[in-house]
Amino acid sequence: MADLGRLVGRSGAPQLRLRITLAVLLVLAGKVAAVLAPVALGEAINRLAAAAAAAAVGAGFLGLAIGFAGLRLLAACAPYARDAVFTAVSQATMATAAVEGFGHAVGLSLDFHQSKQTGALARLIERGARSTDFLIRSVVFNLGPTAVELALAATVMFLRLDWRFAATALATVVIYAVVTFRITDWRLAHRRALNEADSRAAGVSVDALLNFETVKTFGAEGRTVGVYRSALGDYVGAAVKANHSLNLLNAAQAVILNLGLAVMTVLAGLEVAAGRMQIGDVTMAILLLTGIYAPLNMLGFNYREIRQAFIDMEQLVALTSRTPDIVDAADAQDLPPASGAGARLAFEDVSFRHDARSHGLSQVSFTAEPGTTVALVGPSGAGKTTAVRLALRLIDPQQGCVRLDGVDLRKVRQASLRRAVALVPQDVALFNDTLRANIGFARPDADEAAVRAAAEMAELGPFIDSLPEGLDTLVGERGLKLSGGERQRVGIARALLADPRLLILDEATSALDGPTEEAIQATLRKVRAGRTTMVIAHRLSTIVDADLILVLRRGRIVERGPHAELLAAGGEYAALWRRQTRAR
Repeated sequence: MADLGRLVGRSGAPQLRLRITLAVLLVLAGKVAAVLAPVALGEAINRLAAAAAAAAVGAGFLGLAIGFAGLRLLAACAPYARDAVFTAVSQATMATAAVEGFGHAVGLSLDFHQSKQTGALARLIERGARSTDFLIRSVVFNLGPTAVELALAATVMFLRLDWRFAATALATVVIYAVVTFRITDWRLAHRRALNEADSRAAGVSVDALLNFETVKTFGAEGRTVGVYRSALGDYVGAAVKANHSLNLLNAAQAVILNLGLAVMTVLAGLEVAAGRMQIGDVTMAILLLTGIYAPLNMLGFNYREIRQAFIDMEQLVALTSRTPDIVDAADAQDLPPASGAGARLAFEDVSFRHDARSHGLSQVSFTAEPGTTVALVGPSGAGKTTAVRLALRLIDPQQGCVRLDGVDLRKVRQASLRRAVALVPQDVALFNDTLRANIGFARPDADEAAVRAAAEMAELGPFIDSLPEGLDTLVGERGLKLSGGERQRVGIARALLADPRLLILDEATSALDGPTEEAIQATLRKVRAGRTTMVIAHRLSTIVDADLILVLRRGRIVERGPHAELLAAGGEYAALWRRQTRAR
């Protein structure tokens, strides 16, 4: 509840304190009116009985009858007024929880996102955000006020009727609550299994829909549907168990409430027969008890949902409490101003070992001078991608350091580093948005002329001109409406628009045809001026003009030098060159 209270405080809802105060006052007013209304009606009936004996209806009866109607109206309307006042707060709190959860998830490190399941994570954030609204309404506006209403009703029964009526009401509520809580606690295991099955089914469906192209190309539609059917089968089984246990709870609650009402009715009848109570008092006692029963009917649901909401919120809190592996240091600073000649990138005795692999990089040292191009080659698993992630500070070295313009990346603000470095990956990820938005993602403040210029440099101009909607063309989810080559050119345009001092090309032209690749390579050679370039390459023909080529094997640099020098050395690079040229 403390986390929930702090979240409400951070919600930024308009007139937050005033709205909370008014909502609580309206709830209390409604509960007081709900207790006083049966008292007014009981007294009115007593007056009516006396008036009937005198063959006249007194003004007192009319006043009490009108008062009863007014109190009932207040009790009925108070929740609506409360919702009108408080909805802005609950919705703002829910939005704040969702934004904070989403923002923290986006900010978590690479290892987290490589191990999570997108659908399950999205459902966790969604459930956690919704739980805040439910907890506020259930705890603050339901359970608490119901306890107040019970105390008021018991007091009225004790003062106006007899202690036995108050004791019966309290005993009924206590037994009802104990049985409800015990059965609900037992049911929580079923509800938890239901939620886990729901998350698994959501994860399977989202995963398949995101990767539907792979599903299609391998003809795995039936197999994928079978996995989803199996996940939903688990969900159905869990739902059946949860439903059966709910029916047991509802039956137990109905028995307890009706037994309590029967005892109260018998007591009232005996008191009337003994002449110690009037007919109106019987009506008052029954209405007071049934008035308490109304919110009690939802006690089991509320208790179960509150427990589940706490679980959902705890999961969201656990997510937001998770510390990213990569964070800005307390003394982090911006990079020094760009020199205009490119960045100086230095790996100094860098080692990094992956948890799932025997090696990543081991004691790697090299320097890319401003304005030069350094290329990394080697077999898969040699450590090339690890080097890229270290240069982007997606991971930190476990030994040594990576410097950009003389500053250890661990001492640089990540926002400053991201503005200085741009990556064109082998598999370019695009948003389900327009070409303009995807290219402009690198620099949201760029005008259309700048976006168009970047597209032209990436050889996208003719393609854009051929589209009916031009830059406003939607690319589809993950850019699946575009070919692989078109996606790569969009990625190159995006990186060029960022105008970085360090440009990283990770097989950036691997999906392009020969003529387009030659055109892009010519463009990349031109845009290297004034920036440093780090290239990951499998096709050696794309890096023959690199100033420095590093040959990696098992995380170590085994050869280094320019193309001609490495060929003359006759080592591993030369052997790889001969294999590729013979293949052509």
